[in-house]
Amino acid sequence: MAAGYLEILRARHAVRLLTGTLVGRLPNATAAIAVVLFVRAEGGTYSLAGALAAVYGVANAVGQPVLGRLVDLQGQPRVQLPAAVVSGLAMTVFALAGVASPVLAYAAMIVAGLFTPPLEGGLRALWPVVLRREAQVPTAYALDAIAQEVMFTVGPLLVAACVALWSARVALVVINVIGVLGALSVVVSPPSRAWRSGPRAAHWLGALRSRGLLALLGVFLFVGIALGSITVAAVSYADGHGGDGVYGWLMAALGLGALGGGTVYGARQWRGAPERRLRVLVGLLAVCYLPLMLMPGVVTMVLLTVLAGVFLAPCIACAFIIVDRHAPSGTVTEAFSWLVTTFTVGASVGTGVAGPVVQAGGALWGFAVPGAAGAVSLLVLLATGRVLAAPAGGAVVAASPENDPNRAVEPRFSSGDRA
Repeated sequence: MAAGYLEILRARHAVRLLTGTLVGRLPNATAAIAVVLFVRAEGGTYSLAGALAAVYGVANAVGQPVLGRLVDLQGQPRVQLPAAVVSGLAMTVFALAGVASPVLAYAAMIVAGLFTPPLEGGLRALWPVVLRREAQVPTAYALDAIAQEVMFTVGPLLVAACVALWSARVALVVINVIGVLGALSVVVSPPSRAWRSGPRAAHWLGALRSRGLLALLGVFLFVGIALGSITVAAVSYADGHGGDGVYGWLMAALGLGALGGGTVYGARQWRGAPERRLRVLVGLLAVCYLPLMLMPGVVTMVLLTVLAGVFLAPCIACAFIIVDRHAPSGTVTEAFSWLVTTFTVGASVGTGVAGPVVQAGGALWGFAVPGAAGAVSLLVLLATGRVLAAPAGGAVVAASPENDPNRAVEPRFSSGDRA
């Protein structure tokens, strides 16, 4: 199982780029948790916490594809680092000012979200450059998804530890300082400095002119809603079962489940088209959200949360391959950023919806939201099956395994990016 992953990590610059990207994304990955805990510490309501987290997410959703397109046009260092600094400063202003001035709080969330650097899409653009063989890239995508779950496991615990040792305010500042350092590590690396996007056709829609990409984004909008709603519902559950420490363990358990699922998924060769595989994975993801509504004791609830996360990383890793199959040439960072954007919008909508739902009906109804959202994501995937089955017309077709041992003819990585 480890052999394929070790081969990826032995590639020059791979560990640095993977680690720097994960650390750089820490503020974004923990924003919803940190903001909810901070607003509660300041005496705010669940609705205010959910609304601020939602505003951050929506601003992030707007900024990611815009910054992603700028990265494709201008290169990574000229966009990524300045954006990280501005976003970190805005979140620091929010931490210092608190929620006494709602206008300032919302403004800080907007700026912090808009300028979150598209490090995730940038890393996926670099994998074909860093790795020696194209066949390694799907494994790298799986490793990427696994490493993210390490971050989603450690991140909530890090936030909870900072809150316990100091305060929610200090947690916000520390996490964002760490994030800027991570972005700096990436953009000063030789692959990032040398990377240039491939040739792209002039089109105002950019990556969104791909119907297959649009279909995939519709699916992951609802996957994001499911994940975002769990964040708020878990706070309500934790309030009645032990407080912030339980909340941190629930969020860490969600990441741990995804980590385990992603590790197993990426370690084997999969037969057949990734679009068909994604239908199975999304269906299993939706089913595993339903037991959360049982709301048992803490230990059992943590185990159920692990189960709820098992199929998340496999879904994401499979989606990476599909994005690359459908992204028009020269739009790789933008295309991956759109996936991040859609997922973030969904998570923000999920937190925004779950806040009032929890306030009105308690944690039980809050945990009903992810189950419903997961079911809708599967319906969207089934309805757009024909669109997803047809690769982007601009992709270069070549014999490539794409992690499938049957060696079917599939689109080569369509980015055309080079160093």
